Amino acid sequence: MKSSDQEICGSIIERIGNTPLVELRRVVPDDCARILLKVESENPTGSMKDRMALAMIEAAEADGRLQPGGHVIEYTGGSTGVSLAFICAVRRYTASIVTSDAFSLEKRNQMKAFGAELTIIPSPEGKTTEGLTRAMIEAAGEIAAETGGFWTDQLANPDQIAAYRKMGDEISRQTDGRVDGFVAMTGTTACFQGNAEVLRRHNPEIHCMAIEPAESPVLSGGPSGAHKIEGTGAGFVVPLWRPEAADEIAAVSTEEAMAMCRRLAAEEAIFAGTSTGGNVVKAIELGRRLGPGATVVTIMCDTGLKYLSTVVYGERP
Repeated sequence: MKSSDQEICGSIIERIGNTPLVELRRVVPDDCARILLKVESENPTGSMKDRMALAMIEAAEADGRLQPGGHVIEYTGGSTGVSLAFICAVRRYTASIVTSDAFSLEKRNQMKAFGAELTIIPSPEGKTTEGLTRAMIEAAGEIAAETGGFWTDQLANPDQIAAYRKMGDEISRQTDGRVDGFVAMTGTTACFQGNAEVLRRHNPEIHCMAIEPAESPVLSGGPSGAHKIEGTGAGFVVPLWRPEAADEIAAVSTEEAMAMCRRLAAEEAIFAGTSTGGNVVKAIELGRRLGPGATVVTIMCDTGLKYLSTVVYGERP
């Protein structure tokens, strides 16, 4: 059988986006709204961060910050680094990634497989803290200064928000604009803000809930602390955060997020990471408040294959 042109991509980058929505059934109680999960594990590296990595690189190419054959630098909990290393491999840039042993071995190995050079910052007890985040930022800044490369600086880079507006457009199209609630964990906060902005245009009454780790609830004015929900909760209020985007800021604990990851795998056959577990916990909470006639959308941020060596799916103490 001859394939049509629509089935043949000129580049793997063309497979970023247009991911499906899946309705959760077994983990959702009877008194809850319909919960729809945006399955971002369908992106090439198994993460929604492919969207934002491409947006940051393309914006820098367009305005000359990144030249052909250039060098890209970033600090990351892992998935952003994987996505940037992936984009750099396609576009033929070199990449220096600052990360930590607080994050999964799978992510570090995936970055190296795409050709990135890694700098590993030791972590306190394998957890994300404000001190760790700031140490990673400092190390990335030093590499950028030494090499003269392009530093994407994800916590302060607004170019990524456009990528998540596109995700919001996809969700609106897939649901005919009928979304009553939107829930998302916050790292750079761009995913939450970009989606919320677009979804609110279609339904001004939508309830948009931003989530942060319960152990480090800084967006809601709490103390900075240590947690194990990778890719979220930098430990301080990040530069991109705009509180007016959220109708509510909620917190989820590391243990709640991990427990939901295990439930999703065992009951829904959805193999996801810790931020996804946190998303689903709070989406169900909001869904029970909105009731069975409503629709709540949340994000499957990445695949559980990135967490096989962690306590989420591996040996637990």
